[in-house]
Amino acid sequence: MATLIDLAETSVREFNQALHGAPSATWRVLNPRGAHAVACGIREDLAVDIEGHVGYYCAGMNQRATVTVHGNAGTGVAENMMSGTVRVRGNASQSAGATAHGGLLVIDGDAAARCGISMKGVDIVVGGDVGHMSAFMGQAGRLVVCGDAGDALGDSLYEARIYVRGTVKSLGADCVEKEMRPEHLAELAELLKAAERDEDPSDFRRYGSARELYHFKVDNTASY
Repeated sequence: MATLIDLAETSVREFNQALHGAPSATWRVLNPRGAHAVACGIREDLAVDIEGHVGYYCAGMNQRATVTVHGNAGTGVAENMMSGTVRVRGNASQSAGATAHGGLLVIDGDAAARCGISMKGVDIVVGGDVGHMSAFMGQAGRLVVCGDAGDALGDSLYEARIYVRGTVKSLGADCVEKEMRPEHLAELAELLKAAERDEDPSDFRRYGSARELYHFKVDNTASY
């Protein structure tokens, strides 16, 4: 049976402390009402269902837990996540999955600017569109966009892979379209399945780093 937490009666600090004690494997959270830093720093195999919208940095620093937001999420959802799964059933604001090292972040709706900024190994699947500068300085991991991507996608990209089903408004510095080989189709199929999506991998295009900015060259000064 799930442990029920009502954030109209319990503070976020008290709730997060209770999660760290882990007396129960399953939690249901009522009345988040846009509160910030809900379900942060979890280190156990917990399942946390949040019934409503959350504010900044929900599920930040997550390890091992499965956190589901049945609503929208503010800035920095799953920021610095290490492992586990975070799912947003609605839309996410800017910097979703920022600096995250591992795990899976699924956003069923749209994600705003800088989705996956400085991603370091996380897998991010967005059911809708992403805003400008998504995957900026993405170092490792995969970003899957089932809708469209805004300006400067993959700007200053390192080794993160980007898959986009829709249109790309523009590519950022050192980001180029790349061949979609069989191993990439297989990789994308696994990611879509993990995110409970049914899109056809063959409808996507792949983007990655041109590797022209790894070492300073005076001819590339304008691109830095």
